[in-house]
Amino acid sequence: MKRDRTTRRALMRGGAMAFAGAAGIHVSGAHAAGKLEIGLWDHWVPGANDTMNALCKEWAEREKVDLKVDYITTIGAKHQLTVAAEAAARAGHDMLVFTGWAASDHARLLEPVDDVMADLVKTNGAPNRTAEYLGKVNGKWVAVPWAVMSALKPPCSRIDLMKQHAGIDVQAMYPAGAPPKADSWTWDTFLVAAEKCAKAGVPFGLPLSQFGDSVDWVGALFQAHGAQLVNSKGEIIVKSDAVRQVLEYGKKLVQWLPNDVFTWDDAANNRWLISGKGALIMNPPSSWAVAVRDAPQIGSQLWTHGMPAGPKGRYAPFTANFAGIWTFAKNKPAAKSLLRHLSSPTSVEKLVAASQGYDIPSFANLTTFKTWAEVGPPKGTLYHYPNPHNHQIASVAAAPAPPRIANQIYVQGLMPKMIARITQGGESIEKCLDWAQKELQGFRRA
Repeated sequence: MKRDRTTRRALMRGGAMAFAGAAGIHVSGAHAAGKLEIGLWDHWVPGANDTMNALCKEWAEREKVDLKVDYITTIGAKHQLTVAAEAAARAGHDMLVFTGWAASDHARLLEPVDDVMADLVKTNGAPNRTAEYLGKVNGKWVAVPWAVMSALKPPCSRIDLMKQHAGIDVQAMYPAGAPPKADSWTWDTFLVAAEKCAKAGVPFGLPLSQFGDSVDWVGALFQAHGAQLVNSKGEIIVKSDAVRQVLEYGKKLVQWLPNDVFTWDDAANNRWLISGKGALIMNPPSSWAVAVRDAPQIGSQLWTHGMPAGPKGRYAPFTANFAGIWTFAKNKPAAKSLLRHLSSPTSVEKLVAASQGYDIPSFANLTTFKTWAEVGPPKGTLYHYPNPHNHQIASVAAAPAPPRIANQIYVQGLMPKMIARITQGGESIEKCLDWAQKELQGFRRA
């Protein structure tokens, strides 16, 4: 295997275009509205890029814009490098997609899109609060919530194992086509179910490492208990009874999880479920899709449903993505027009269908497309995945801390580390809180 010798310096010299994917398209119009270059993610679902290409071509021919679309892979952090290089070079695409934290990180270089968002809210409904937390800086929208590859990470349960060993009928609790009947589905119930499934030899697969899947579900656990590390003013409040309560809960839960969850990456929980070893993970439907393909006897027994509720509410991990326009873009009017087109209900519904229901729009009115109700097996398995009944709160770990601090908490996996220190490292909760406070002081100074 050849080693990729593209350096960050070389990437900057090339205006960040070196990592543009070869699978992009170029639509040559009549040039009446000029040229536009955009960089999008190379979607992991086969055929999803084709739908995006068709939508872009439709717009470019109608608006007579010479459009170039590049698809950028997330493998090897090439997308992140492209964003960083374009920001440094002040050159590259007119419009680019950004992962959750990147939009606020580059806010000063992003064109405000309040006018676009005002139009979209009229047709699409209000964005969820995680999208607003990450996409709005100093009262202004710096990027548009982007459905493509945005995802919730709720429980995906084995119907048969949960019913047999935990006495929980997840289909009755979250019936397809109907509102949830899940008042009893709490984190306390979850703990009892985890114990029963572990004793039956099919433990829940919940990672406790620094990887994203781990940080996301642990972050939701903290928020459901009102356990903040840093508040919205940037004040460190880690030494609270709520945080102590979550750490005590973590000690109880860990004993019912696989021993190696502290080393799991983002693929490990998927493999755990597909192998038939576990009764529940928390993940987008990528694991379900692979199971249907590679282990259909397991895939047909999977049901995606809502998160457990805690004392402060029912929080669901949400990875929000955005599309933004650089302040140095050469054709801002065309970029805003394309954003409106790709964010319309008709376009988003086509994109959701192309992703087999994986992509989740951030807007309230775009959570009831027929794809989620009809996809299977079993039919209706993804009905509750997009939160159609507003049953839970879309969340991101470490909110409501200022994003520059929350980003560091997230990337460093501080919350899972705290659980690891008291369960694997033998630290007392108070000593762990002392350590966390010092870490947070460093994040605040950075």
